[in-house]
Amino acid sequence: MSISDPKSAGSVRLRDQRDYLRLLGARVTGGAANQMLMVALGWQMYDLTGSAWELGMVGLAQFLPALLLTLPAGHLVDRHDRRLLVAGSMSLQCVVAACLALSSVGGWVGPNLILLLSVLLGVARALQMPAQQALTPTLVPPALLPRAVAAASSAMQASIIAGPALGGALYALGPKVAGFVGQGAAADAGVAGQALIGAHWGAAVVYSVSLLLLISAVWCVLAIRHRPVQSRRPAPDLAQLTAGIRFIWQRPVVLGAISLDLFAVLLGGATALLPIFARDILHTGPEGLGLLRAAPALGAVVIGVWLSRMPITSRAGHWLLGAVAVFGLATIAFALATSFWFAFAVLAISGAADMFSVVIRQSLVQLETPDDMRGRVGAVNSVFIGASNQLGEFESGATAALLGPVGSVLLGGFGTLFVVVLWWKLFPALAQRDRLQPETALV
Repeated sequence: MSISDPKSAGSVRLRDQRDYLRLLGARVTGGAANQMLMVALGWQMYDLTGSAWELGMVGLAQFLPALLLTLPAGHLVDRHDRRLLVAGSMSLQCVVAACLALSSVGGWVGPNLILLLSVLLGVARALQMPAQQALTPTLVPPALLPRAVAAASSAMQASIIAGPALGGALYALGPKVAGFVGQGAAADAGVAGQALIGAHWGAAVVYSVSLLLLISAVWCVLAIRHRPVQSRRPAPDLAQLTAGIRFIWQRPVVLGAISLDLFAVLLGGATALLPIFARDILHTGPEGLGLLRAAPALGAVVIGVWLSRMPITSRAGHWLLGAVAVFGLATIAFALATSFWFAFAVLAISGAADMFSVVIRQSLVQLETPDDMRGRVGAVNSVFIGASNQLGEFESGATAALLGPVGSVLLGGFGTLFVVVLWWKLFPALAQRDRLQPETALV
């Protein structure tokens, strides 16, 4: 891989971009809170139902709002203050975390409530992701954008390391918290009932800490001083709402990069099934689940820090497709794991490979998209990302209900390898892309 001298990219330093650093702080704290929510939601749902299908439904409940709100969300981002849209979406997540904490303490949390609040999380993300993506390029000079993407991705992965690990540890404290506050009902509930009450209290602690982190994230976003001028546009019509879709469809490099993430992670993701692997195959508890969820981020943060210092300067398309292939192989290895630490290691490798592809894909999309289109393109991109994550969780849960968790993850890993071969043939412009620079022919 050809790497440029970090000093050659320009004299402007990333650490001097204060508004970017404020947004970065919001993404880190908000991302950690979100990861903690996902650990608690998954384990609590499995505690309540013991069903792989219900775990998959949590992902589907978050994906559907993103799909339905894609077009209007993108147009909102291109017409209104992106800071306020990010802050508003994070505030909605605060409401969800508060409801989950109160219902867990009160003991009236159930699968239906979890699914309903998961829908609200999906609504929040439908707006947050395109607004966040569109805001980032306005806060740094173009020459710093690839490094800004890599730095943001590595910082986010650091929060994904800390978030699940902390969430799992806090969840495991549930029985102690319940005993400390003196749950009278627990004494008559039997062993199984006491365990469930303790689990609810553990979830409540996780949700409460997530709420505090989300509040701090909102404060960071509102502290951004930069006010990009939003161009005045007429009221949205069908042509304007679908402009982002047309823009992507007409640019093979952008379409190939975005769709590669959709199909590869949709098939290869195993996140939704981690509670099953943790409890039934690797024989660990919520703290082990937190470590497994953090493992991909551990590998990703190492690669992200490296790429923020030594950006890719050639053969970007080859590195992108090669990284996705490694992701698929690591997924297959995880499916066959019977040792906790082997599973942890291959998940870390999958995260490192995914970070390579994330930095290349996001840099390509941002560089090839003009600012007045970033909201609508970002909204479409966020649906693809949401489909690969939340819809991928539903796919994993559904196939696990038919094939078992191991069969489901194996199928996904081999499916990812097939996608790499297919995309190499379908998108030659992406496979042969050399540099992470704007191509004037596409702008």
